[in-house]
Amino acid sequence: MLGWFRALLPREDRFFDLFALHSKTVVEAADALQALLAGEGDIDGHCARIVELEDEADEITRQVLQAVRRSFITPFDRSDIKDLIQSMDDAIDMMHKTVKTIQLYEQRSFDPRMRAMGELIAAAARLIAEAVPLLVRVGTNAARLGAIAEEVVSLEDKADHLYDAGLKDLYQRHGKSDAMAFIIGSEIYGELEKVVDRFEDVADEISGIVIENI
Repeated sequence: MLGWFRALLPREDRFFDLFALHSKTVVEAADALQALLAGEGDIDGHCARIVELEDEADEITRQVLQAVRRSFITPFDRSDIKDLIQSMDDAIDMMHKTVKTIQLYEQRSFDPRMRAMGELIAAAARLIAEAVPLLVRVGTNAARLGAIAEEVVSLEDKADHLYDAGLKDLYQRHGKSDAMAFIIGSEIYGELEKVVDRFEDVADEISGIVIENI
């Protein structure tokens, strides 16, 4: 009887499609950020593309939150859905903030460790994009989802080391001779580290969903 009742209730089946679409947007933004930091192609074009993608991600996030409000039945806990999409959106928001800093200070070249952090960001984005479709069958895919979360945490640890080494290098090169170069460089390093931190937040949300649903 309960099964029939649940079948008649309004249900939103697009959550996973929206998650996948958002993760695809994040991957595209991460690729553009990596290319920007590597000096590949048009820097201004990469910046504009990240801003555009962040707007698209915001719209997808809005659709997810609307779906949560109008759906009686959701694939997992409503708060988990909200936290997952918000954490994914925070990652691309942080990329946008990084781009704003780069544009503000008119940076056209980037340290090798910044480029390496861009590679880690792109790798983390791809891991999250792999994880999202696996949430359709949490129990079946629990092992892989756990492994992905661990890989993202490992990338975050590598980013922390790059951040520390990058700041030290900046200080050695500019600390006593060019304070502005040190300030700008350290701000960019800090924002890149926060991008990776946001991906770790997404991984933590995914881990929490797995724990609650197996």
